[in-house]
Amino acid sequence: MSLSTIGIIGIVLLLVGLFSRMPVGFVMAVLGLAGFSYVVNFEAGLNLLARDIWDTFSSYSLTVIPLFVFMGQLAYQSGISRRLYHAAYVIVGNRRGGLAMATIAACAGFSAISGSTNATAATMATVTLPEMKRRKYDMGLATGTVAAAGSLGILIPPSVIFIVYGILTGQSIGKLFAAGILPGLLLCSLFFIAVFLRVRKNPELAPPGPKTSLKRKIRSFTGAIETLVLFVMVMGGIFCGIFTPTEAAAVGAFLTLVIALMRRQLSWKGFVQALSDTTKISCMVMVIVTGAVVFGHFMAITRVPFDLANWVGSLPLPSHAVLGLIILVYLIGGCFMDALAMIMLTVPIFYPVVLALGFDPIWFGVIIVLVTEMGVITPPVGVNVYVVHGVAKDVPLETIFRGVLPMLLALLVCNLLLIIFPQIALFLPSLMK
Repeated sequence: MSLSTIGIIGIVLLLVGLFSRMPVGFVMAVLGLAGFSYVVNFEAGLNLLARDIWDTFSSYSLTVIPLFVFMGQLAYQSGISRRLYHAAYVIVGNRRGGLAMATIAACAGFSAISGSTNATAATMATVTLPEMKRRKYDMGLATGTVAAAGSLGILIPPSVIFIVYGILTGQSIGKLFAAGILPGLLLCSLFFIAVFLRVRKNPELAPPGPKTSLKRKIRSFTGAIETLVLFVMVMGGIFCGIFTPTEAAAVGAFLTLVIALMRRQLSWKGFVQALSDTTKISCMVMVIVTGAVVFGHFMAITRVPFDLANWVGSLPLPSHAVLGLIILVYLIGGCFMDALAMIMLTVPIFYPVVLALGFDPIWFGVIIVLVTEMGVITPPVGVNVYVVHGVAKDVPLETIFRGVLPMLLALLVCNLLLIIFPQIALFLPSLMK
């Protein structure tokens, strides 16, 4: 049996394991160990497994993940997310569809201190859905908006997906963070337009809220100052070359803790809960990364990624047509697989192809994050939809999936704009030191 055949069998078995809902990290690790042991020998496989586990869990660069996750958890436990939503609500809530737009703005703000799509969706669903329900919003619009806007958590920096992509490909995490800013703002604007067009067509979906004075709107900005300070300190430090991403994560977590203590809104119970949730999320990510590293070494020894890159590069197709096929794989795979698992599985395979085609690796990182954003709100998996459904148990899943359809169109438009105008993603990284 050839090495390529062994590698393809490994990929098929991996997909079977993922579709059967087995733990992603363990599936990749076990198959990677079995495949490497089959090709070399069992002792070499065990040595590989031990080394990869040690290297991943002792990696200094990966400490950025628990630090950013801890920053987001502290922000939630100390009420920063609620104050952020209240500020957005006062400013635009009086317009028809204003609460949905305020939700999008609050999700964007919380994404700037969270880094996780699931955390953003769960947090903002808890904060915003009761208010939209009280204002008699259509629950399809309300839940669909939260599920879709929650996906901003992996595009607007700091993003766990960008961190993992950077580690897998050797690209600058700081530049990836900078590359996500303008596309994130663009996507927010497209979400606003989607809500505006939908409520304009059917005004009954979103009754306007009470009018607020200009003085109150100006005063409400104080609720967003904390988020703005944290974002400027973290991203400004990275952008100006003052901090490494890991140092910026530590500074962000520390500042969030200081803000929470100064406001006296972080209880001991909330602090312990933030530590507990950070540990759970970080361990989940680290196990997936470890499994992917082991499986990646198995793939490397079979040479499947390199053979695929050579085959795709030799196809008589324009480079953008090949890129379209890669995006289609991400779209289909995202319907069945968690975003992080999808990135870990496919990047080692497609990254050499993208480089061979001459595309910018930073730009490609933004593209696949946008495509995986579509995956987290697309059936049958649609992780964010299930997260929102967990908060709004009285809203049927099909209602939420219908609610995200206009947002999927906004995501598609955003992808097309980035493909046509790559400088949207590359402008800010080009300014970095």
